[in-house]
Amino acid sequence: MPAFPEAAREAVGDATLRATLRHATHTIRDKRARAVAELDDWAALREAGRRIKDETLRHLDTHLIRLEESVTAAGGTVHWAADAAEANRIVTELVRATGETEVVKVKSMATQEIGLNEYLEAEGIAAYETDLAELIVQLGEDRPSHILVPAIHRNRGEIRDIFREKMGSWGRPAPEGLSDAPAELAEAARLHLREKFLRAKVGISGANFMVAETGTLVVVESEGNGRMCLTLPETLISVVGVEKVVPTWRDLEVFLQTLPRSSTAERMNPYTSTWTGTADGDGPGTFHLVLLDNGRTDALADEVGRQALRCIRCSACLNVCPVYERAGGHAYGSVYPGPIGAILTPQLRGTASEVDASLPYASSLCGACYEVCPVAIDIPEVLVHLRERVAEEGGKGHRLERAAIKASTWILDHPGVLAAGERLASATRKALPKRLPGPGARQWTDHRDLPELPAEPFRDWWKKNRT
Repeated sequence: MPAFPEAAREAVGDATLRATLRHATHTIRDKRARAVAELDDWAALREAGRRIKDETLRHLDTHLIRLEESVTAAGGTVHWAADAAEANRIVTELVRATGETEVVKVKSMATQEIGLNEYLEAEGIAAYETDLAELIVQLGEDRPSHILVPAIHRNRGEIRDIFREKMGSWGRPAPEGLSDAPAELAEAARLHLREKFLRAKVGISGANFMVAETGTLVVVESEGNGRMCLTLPETLISVVGVEKVVPTWRDLEVFLQTLPRSSTAERMNPYTSTWTGTADGDGPGTFHLVLLDNGRTDALADEVGRQALRCIRCSACLNVCPVYERAGGHAYGSVYPGPIGAILTPQLRGTASEVDASLPYASSLCGACYEVCPVAIDIPEVLVHLRERVAEEGGKGHRLERAAIKASTWILDHPGVLAAGERLASATRKALPKRLPGPGARQWTDHRDLPELPAEPFRDWWKKNRT
């Protein structure tokens, strides 16, 4: 992926994409505003969520150990994965141990983050996405562009064409004469997926929350596909970021109010599935929990940046962001797009690459994201903090900037040189370019006008008119 400025420039030129994003994000955020306004204590719930998350992160090690003990006592097995490679290896070995070569999946940001589907495919294991939007993305050999609605960049006509052309190669083909009517598209997906649900012996999921006191995992969803994956297979493997733990059931109650209203603008999710280990005759007989770090403890060590780990993946920040609305999710070069991706991805992956170093700058710092965040993540604060980090680490643009500041400091320390430079600039102002030379400077003046120089320097004007 190119850095954000280049990727965004291409996306902004797509009029169809901009129209689709504008309609979708405005619709979702307007519905969310109405749902939130129904609660008189929304501000108190938001503050409670922030405090619960901060307190949990402060003692994360203790809560994770308690979670492991609870899951183990309930009949599950816990695995610890330091990074994506270890997590992928663990999951692959667990699937191979069952003798199966295909799995069904619940929508999961964590498994997308580590590239699990691609890894399994390389090992000869087919992973089938069952969330409608994720199915569209998978069939279209595409990438998700939104946390809540991964196929938000696709319109109905494009989805119809994808189903017609690709469903047959993945399983049951699309019905003859399939139109772009939403009901027909949903029914085509339902028929396509049903045979996979009934055949699959292994399910893979993430989790929205993990309750340390009981070892319970929670998935909230709107379609019911998740519940099928969580209950029908014989083996269930859940890959979950370590930050998703909450200490008690009482803590969970706060988030089950704020998450659905912030994400889907619903008072509660149509499907809230919870499972605790294994139970005879009820759900999978084998349960594995893979606890994923993959940069999270590095983020935890940053006193400013750690607040990104509060995120409950509601996507409210994406729907109000003027940058995301115009550029779309693919421009961020990460499974986590939008404002939260701009602060989370550089902490999980570092800022060594060009694309990761560009993400903290993918914002106007308007603050709309902070206003809607249900756990009060001050995204603008973290963006500025990460920009400082990128600047300190250096890079071509920042080296030039430092050199320019150093030269300016020397000139300002020598008034005679400054005065001579001002007179020279005024005398040659008509010959000066409208844009600065050099790639670093051009990036600035491509989007900003250079100020017009006066006919004479201010100090000369002052001498003549204010003797």
